[in-house]
Amino acid sequence: MIRLTALCTVLLAVAAAMPSLAQTEPQTEPQTLATPAEAPPAPPPVPEKVYETVRVAITTSEGPIVLALEKERAPLTTANFLRYVDQKRMDGTVFYRAMKLTDDGSYGLIQGGTQGNPKKVLPKIAHEPTTKTGLSHTGGAISMARGAPGSADGDFFITVGTLDSLNADPSKPGDNLGFAVFGHVVEGMETVRKIMNAPTSPTLGVGVMKGQMIASPVRILTARRAQ
Repeated sequence: MIRLTALCTVLLAVAAAMPSLAQTEPQTEPQTLATPAEAPPAPPPVPEKVYETVRVAITTSEGPIVLALEKERAPLTTANFLRYVDQKRMDGTVFYRAMKLTDDGSYGLIQGGTQGNPKKVLPKIAHEPTTKTGLSHTGGAISMARGAPGSADGDFFITVGTLDSLNADPSKPGDNLGFAVFGHVVEGMETVRKIMNAPTSPTLGVGVMKGQMIASPVRILTARRAQ
């Protein structure tokens, strides 16, 4: 009986100890999904390159036109135009052509300059195609008039509306070098449009220019560098 009582006492003691033993066992942590790593921040946008330009103010009998000439992207053509400006060779010339591609004059170009006047013209310049400069005949672009590539001197035109057909296009046959854009109008497009809508003569002009010559050419009073 003593032995049985002792055995029962031991069993009771072990049973009493079980809860505390259970509490000391390591607990299994509940599994959780791993938090995905945060995406790295997007790199800051690369600012668009700003190219250096030179401003020129043209005063006409119909109002002012201010140009920004692409000194970096079209250096040869810009330098040529600035020689005419600095030597005052544009003073007293005229806008003489308005090529209207729509009846309302909202699309086309106006052309002006020295018209081959031997007292005004400087040596002809090498051609800078739009494939080289990255420029385009968008609305208000100023570009050089020419015959064959490399024949431009002191005549230029300003576009009204986008004229992509005047850009260089190596896929075209023949003379595919287009015309040399070298700047754009920054002020005075209302003057450009006024010249565009000036009356033209039905008989003046040769070849494709017939009917496009302004009956009373618009005078270029001065052309000067501007701030």
